[in-house]
Amino acid sequence: MTPRESEIIELIKKEVKPALGCTEPIAVALAVAKAMEIIEDKCGSADSGWRFSPSYKVRVEVSGNILKNGMGVGIPGTGMVGLHIASALGAVCGKSKYGLEVLHDLDDKAIARSKEMVEENIVTVALAETSLKLYVKAIVTDGCGNTASAVIENDHDNIVETRFCEEVLTSAMKCEEAAAPSKTTLDYHLTVKEIFEFASTVAYEDIEFILESRTLNMALAEEGLRGNYGLRVGQAICASANKEVFGSDFLSYAMALTAAASDARMAGCTLAAMSNSGSGNQGITVTMPVIAYSLKYQTTDEQLARALVLSHLVAIHIKGYLGKLSALCGCVIASTGSSCGLVYLRGGDYTQVCSAIKNMIGNITGMVCDGAKVGCAMKVASGVSSALQSAVLAREGMCISEHDGIIEKDIEKTIQNLGRIGSVGMQHTDDMILDIMVCK
Repeated sequence: MTPRESEIIELIKKEVKPALGCTEPIAVALAVAKAMEIIEDKCGSADSGWRFSPSYKVRVEVSGNILKNGMGVGIPGTGMVGLHIASALGAVCGKSKYGLEVLHDLDDKAIARSKEMVEENIVTVALAETSLKLYVKAIVTDGCGNTASAVIENDHDNIVETRFCEEVLTSAMKCEEAAAPSKTTLDYHLTVKEIFEFASTVAYEDIEFILESRTLNMALAEEGLRGNYGLRVGQAICASANKEVFGSDFLSYAMALTAAASDARMAGCTLAAMSNSGSGNQGITVTMPVIAYSLKYQTTDEQLARALVLSHLVAIHIKGYLGKLSALCGCVIASTGSSCGLVYLRGGDYTQVCSAIKNMIGNITGMVCDGAKVGCAMKVASGVSSALQSAVLAREGMCISEHDGIIEKDIEKTIQNLGRIGSVGMQHTDDMILDIMVCK
């Protein structure tokens, strides 16, 4: 493995990881869990039963985008939605060592106690005064007045500061004085051309790990097709009664699997998803159409692994210009990645991959994010449809012209244009969406 290949694999492993529950409430649970662990360490062990004491309080302060994405999404195993129950679960059973799977040890006792905490108003959630899109501060106070806090910024599992009372225990600033700051996605200086070459030529054994995306996300899809989750979009697409509408072709198959996985995840299924760029739904959308193609047309594991690497990396690359959270629906970015994976599995080349990206950006760029919720499964299904359409047109040599809208001849400039629209141009839209949601 070359040093550059190692660096790109480092990026994949940083941005593609299992996550249990929607990552915005999970980030909140993670921050609370970390603050709780500090209290336990400083004031008494977990064995004392302190976590089930009625004497403590939990306060969580979050950025607008975290609030938006945490308001309506199901929390695993609880039948409830929102940041209050996520915070309570983080306090009762969360373990920060699990990262985005912080609620791994969830059980009935923890759920019952967490619901009591919400009913007893032990948990407070407030809007933080911050310009950051992704910000969580959790403050835990015990019966003696001791406080512990943990702050997450920019990445869903990036704890940048911890405190006990007024003492700073850890901080990103201190860490950066001792070591080089952690790299952002843009610091890797990827291009679509390099991504395509890497996915096509890297040794299979070095990327075989990416097939865990198939294991986790396919399990979610199957659960969504079996269970009574959310709007049951996946079930409706593949229902016999709807064959006259959707048919039984590959498009319907891919839409059904992808939507079903989103149905289950957004409604609080207790299975983990393989996320992409901090988003489980994005991880589902970036992988499931590619996995569906592999299953339907029986590609080899190596072909699938290379297509998944391409799909994941394209989404990561585009997301680097947008930031983790924005007013632009993550489905747009994720389905753009899966469109590239479909082009690859159908024998496409680099030029056709670029065409697929341009076709996607010229098609569904305007899809807004109005929070994580069960309705996201419908957006996911739309993204899959657009992904396949864009891939097919690209393989036929059809590409939206650089004379159209925000599309440029250069693929990197086209991606940067999308990033500018999502991160800067839609800021007012983001604020308006949040205002509408909190005033309902």
